[in-house]
Amino acid sequence: MNETAERTEATAGQAQYNAPGSRTVVSVAHDADEQARNLVGWRQTYDQLAAGRFVGTLTELPLDTMKVFRETTSHTLRQACEVRGDAWWFGIPVAREGEARIDAQPFGAQAFALRPGNVEFELLTPAQFSIYGVVVRGDVLRHYAATVERTALEERLTGAPVVQSGAACIERLCARLARCLDDGGHAHENMPDAPLSDAERGALQAEVLAALFDACAGTEDAVAEPASRRRWIVAQARDYVLAHRARPVGVPELCEQLHVSRRTLQYCFQDVLGMAPATYLRALRLNGARRDLCGRAAGSVQDVAAAWGFWHLSQFATDYRRMFGMRPSEALRAVAMP
Repeated sequence: MNETAERTEATAGQAQYNAPGSRTVVSVAHDADEQARNLVGWRQTYDQLAAGRFVGTLTELPLDTMKVFRETTSHTLRQACEVRGDAWWFGIPVAREGEARIDAQPFGAQAFALRPGNVEFELLTPAQFSIYGVVVRGDVLRHYAATVERTALEERLTGAPVVQSGAACIERLCARLARCLDDGGHAHENMPDAPLSDAERGALQAEVLAALFDACAGTEDAVAEPASRRRWIVAQARDYVLAHRARPVGVPELCEQLHVSRRTLQYCFQDVLGMAPATYLRALRLNGARRDLCGRAAGSVQDVAAAWGFWHLSQFATDYRRMFGMRPSEALRAVAMP
């Protein structure tokens, strides 16, 4: 490969990440090779193995450290694939008739496929096939495994191309990826063309990573902590969020600060409060905003929302009304009334 081609290929490989403000993009192909070219950051060739006019679609959301996509293809294909660079590909089939094969190994409704970058593999996919794909940078996976899951990446991602995870776990993962693509295409109902903010992109990426590691772990349980330790972890998480109330603190950041795994954090919150960490921490910030709105010295709704890390007023108003049965502006007016 000449120097110009190498530089072009490297640029294309980086294009799958570092896409601030990106939104979901949909492309349609009427040729198998066109379908292969539509997915940037890969070396791949598609051979159509059944007669008829081919139709393929690709729905993708490029984020800062990963790309999430869903691919549908109408005909049986043999695909020679290779992800470029230091990255991992996860392929999660949507439940359909027939099984796909990766390097001659079948994977269906209870399993998913994965391959590291710079390793060629072969996919054989049946007609009317649909698959979710996630390509994540290797350094991001290693950091997340060490700081959030509190494990080495090699303990989660083995060399096997197929991981048996269970139908229920795969169904949850597909639902999470579907919401991710939907959120990327509809960031704000009142601003349909608005790009995703840094916080929204970060939250989406963290949720996808958590779902992938859950699928890799299967039914593995978190290490049980003593009751006093569980209460301490929840209290420390609450104190940290309140100390940084001007921005939404996510679960990965809490894991790093408290030196616990994500599963341990979830276990502690579920045991102490009966809910997931993210659910409680959002409720904590909403209650703080409610107290400020109901206070004598409350500013505008926008000021209060920003003070508690809610940067999109329409979403804040929706969440506030769902939680308290009234709009933030109604709470503010009630205080102003003599």
